[in-house]
Amino acid sequence: MSPALAGPWAGGLEDGRLRALLREDAPHGDLSTRALGLGGRPARIGFQARGEGVVAGIEAASRLLQLCGVRARPAVASGARVVDGALLLAGQGPAEGVLLGWKVAQNLVEAASGMARGAAAIVAVLRAEGLDTPLACTRKAPPGTHWWAAQAIEAGGAVMHRLGLSETLLVFPEHLALLPADEVVARLQALRRQQPEKRLVVETGREDDALAWARLGVEVLQLERFTPEAVARLRQALRAEGLTARLAPAGGVNRSNALAYARAGADLLVSSAPYFAPPAEVQVRITPADGG
Repeated sequence: MSPALAGPWAGGLEDGRLRALLREDAPHGDLSTRALGLGGRPARIGFQARGEGVVAGIEAASRLLQLCGVRARPAVASGARVVDGALLLAGQGPAEGVLLGWKVAQNLVEAASGMARGAAAIVAVLRAEGLDTPLACTRKAPPGTHWWAAQAIEAGGAVMHRLGLSETLLVFPEHLALLPADEVVARLQALRRQQPEKRLVVETGREDDALAWARLGVEVLQLERFTPEAVARLRQALRAEGLTARLAPAGGVNRSNALAYARAGADLLVSSAPYFAPPAEVQVRITPADGG
């Protein structure tokens, strides 16, 4: 593995997906660069932060440029907090490779860093009040972005709620609607036997249903569109009965209300908001490498 890929993010990089991004942008190569005759002329490329914030996707961008024949290395790692003007990545290689990978790499870093900054902003609100409530991001990243969006979320100090349908037991009302009513409890108990190492999570939008699920031994209650006041009432009801189900409000959780949910007694906050944060801004400079 290239030294540029060392570190905690290396395992998530997949050359096939990076090449697919390049093919999408330039299915038949870079016509402008080729027509100008720039070809193998040596060039340098540098990425700098515009504004302070959290960096993400920089290893993927570096690798993408490497796949274009550019000797590129990140100057910082994903998860780094940077100031305005900080160098993020530098590389050198033939102009055709630099220009081919330029915009795809820039777009990737800007989108991923925007998600990371969105997550970090919510986490910062909680930590500023001395709360260690985790922010868990859903799998509602835009289609095709999951392989790098998860890294961006972690770079921002959040965790993934679910990486996909294959890894967790999360029973939605839509599942229950397809089961005969008299079989629901038995089916949930069967889930616990079949997957004993997994926590059983059930989503509900009603306080009375949430309390009933907790009485049946459901370990995590995903509270869809609960208000902070409803979360607080449910927390009090659980304590009164000695029940220990964890509370995970979901749906509409964002920077403006995260603190209220945490103070209400949430054990974790489930959110999709970071995926829709504005992209970060990255300045890219491309210059001749031979001084010409």
